[in-house]
Amino acid sequence: MPTVLLTGSSRGIGAATRDMLEARGARVIGHSTRGDDARDGATDGARDSASEIAADFLDPPAPQMLWEEALDTAGGEIDVLVNNAGLFRGVPLDASDIEWLDAWEDTLRINLTAAAQLSRFAVRHWQETGRPGRIVHVASRAGHRGDSPQHWHYAAAKGGMLALHKTIARAYAGEDILSFAVTPGFTDTAMAGDYLASRGGPGLLADIPLGRVAEPEEMAAIIAFCALDAPASMTGATIDANGASYVR
Repeated sequence: MPTVLLTGSSRGIGAATRDMLEARGARVIGHSTRGDDARDGATDGARDSASEIAADFLDPPAPQMLWEEALDTAGGEIDVLVNNAGLFRGVPLDASDIEWLDAWEDTLRINLTAAAQLSRFAVRHWQETGRPGRIVHVASRAGHRGDSPQHWHYAAAKGGMLALHKTIARAYAGEDILSFAVTPGFTDTAMAGDYLASRGGPGLLADIPLGRVAEPEEMAAIIAFCALDAPASMTGATIDANGASYVR
C-alpha cells in the first residue's frame, strides 16, 4: 500500500481520513500546525504522534520543510499527497484595510499557496523517480458557488485550488500523475459548528436538501477512494459532497 502525506491530519476531516487510510493499510505521514483559527485539521496538533510533522504554513518555507522531512521519514518515496489543511476565518467588509488584507494573505497562503508548493514538490518527485503519483485536493463548495460576505478570501482560495487541480490533471496525466478534488459543503467539525451557529444554526440547514451537514467520515471515504482506488480515467474529476446544497 502507498505512503501518503496528509496535511491537516490532527482533527476533523483530516483525522477521519487518516483513520480510514491506515485501516486500509496505507502508511500515513501526518501534518499539524499551531493556531486557533484553522478548519478541518490545520490547527493545534490535537493528534500529535511520531508520524505527524509540525509545520506552520503561514511561514513560506514551511511547505518545503514539511515535504523534505516527510520524504526522509518515508525513506525517499511518497505516493500520494492529500492537500487538506485549511484556514477558515471570516473578516467583515468594514474591517480596517490592514486587517482585511492580512486575512486575505493568511487565507491564500494556507489554503492555496502551501497546497501549490506541496503539489509542485510532489510532481517533481514523481517525474524524477519515474513513479506514478496522486494528489487529492480538499477544496470546498465555496469554490463553486462562493461563500458568505465575510469569506470572500476563502471562496477565492478554494476556487484557485480547483483551478490548480485541473491544471495538474491536464498537464501530467500522460506521466501517470493524477489529480482529484473533493468539494465538501458544511461538515460536522468544530469550526463548521461555530460557523453554523453564527449564521443562524438550524435555520441554515434549510439550504441543504439532505437535511443535515456531512460527517467527517463521509468526506474521508471520498478522499480515501481518490487516494487509493479511483481509476486513472477519473483524473481531473471534482467530487461534490454537500447534501445537494449545490449541484452542477
